[in-house]
Amino acid sequence: MQDSRTAPSQAPGLGRPLILGSTSRYRRELLNRLQLPFDTVSPEVDETPAPGETPLALSLRLARAKADAVAAQHPEAIVIGSDQVPELDGQPLSKPGNHERATEQLRMMRGRHMEFHTAVSVVCHATGFAETRVATVQVRFRDLDDAEIERYLRAEQPYDCAGSAKSEGLGITLLDAIISDDPTALIGLPLIRTSQLLRAAGAVVP
Repeated sequence: MQDSRTAPSQAPGLGRPLILGSTSRYRRELLNRLQLPFDTVSPEVDETPAPGETPLALSLRLARAKADAVAAQHPEAIVIGSDQVPELDGQPLSKPGNHERATEQLRMMRGRHMEFHTAVSVVCHATGFAETRVATVQVRFRDLDDAEIERYLRAEQPYDCAGSAKSEGLGITLLDAIISDDPTALIGLPLIRTSQLLRAAGAVVP
């Protein structure tokens, strides 16, 4: 990954810069697995759900909006945008932001099934390419007691993770099952779908 202050990185096979439209360290770490040089740019997007918008629709809209926002500034680049929205009882869950809200979220989720919708969009204004896909992960939480929730939160402090369950860390112990056809989606970027979209945009992966 290149520092944003350096010359734009070129996507293999295209001679175009590749940009991740996100400042999430989780997405940066995941995209690094593809061994492609890329830059990061923060998208300026209002993430407020529209009235009546489902969590699935919200994830798709925001992923595309993030990619479009960055692509408008870098029209020659291939831009990746992504967004994750957890869904419980038809309602979206946000990043908790603090200990109290994380405790509340995990208490709501214990012993329950829920879904995490992770959408990814790849856009290049210069070529007219724009496509968005989503990976939905089904998760079953253990029937956690308050002491388990408290120990987990004190150890992991997952306050920047949507739904408070940091599955790549200690959060995996909170779960009974994960069902997904794109395993990294739960962490924040579905790499199978991302690779598919990058190849469709003309990049060489691997």
